[in-house]
Amino acid sequence: MTTSTPANLDKAVVGRRVEFCYHRDLAAPVWHPGVIRSVDPTPEGSCTPWIRLDGRRYRFHSRVDYEGLRYLDEVGPVPDLPMGSFTPAVDHQNGFWEQAGVLFATIGEEGDPVVLTTDQQAAEAAVLSYGEEIGWDMEAVDLTAMRPLWAVFEWGPEDADLSWTVQLDASKDDDQAVHVYHLPI
Repeated sequence: MTTSTPANLDKAVVGRRVEFCYHRDLAAPVWHPGVIRSVDPTPEGSCTPWIRLDGRRYRFHSRVDYEGLRYLDEVGPVPDLPMGSFTPAVDHQNGFWEQAGVLFATIGEEGDPVVLTTDQQAAEAAVLSYGEEIGWDMEAVDLTAMRPLWAVFEWGPEDADLSWTVQLDASKDDDQAVHVYHLPI
């Protein structure tokens, strides 16, 4: 019985810079830079590289010989993810959008709106715009339940269920606190 070594097996090492193209984009490749975060051996004598794309907080695995994975020459330490408190900015990958001109996110199982602003009218406009966009029964939306709060956003560890969490009971004096409006659904 003959066995063959999978292509690129020797290149799949922790810390190698890569470029990744999603299968849906292979016809007109869009390459995303990243790094091999870890490598798991397979029973067949190959391995499965785990990749984290730059700017993302999660990793995913790929076949070592996947045509949408290009191995670059650079190999170095895997950069740590930022952890701790942060001030949100528009970032669709991490769930922060601009809605009606203000920063908007949803939290919890019900998708409670959280609007980062000190302007109540802007917060209400964002919630109404979002509600219309996703098909809420707008007659059932009670904007009087929206509350101004101080919140602290914190990054979670890599591969956590949520890339970030928010504490809605922060003090105005907390140096990481931002003013939000929260509407429990």
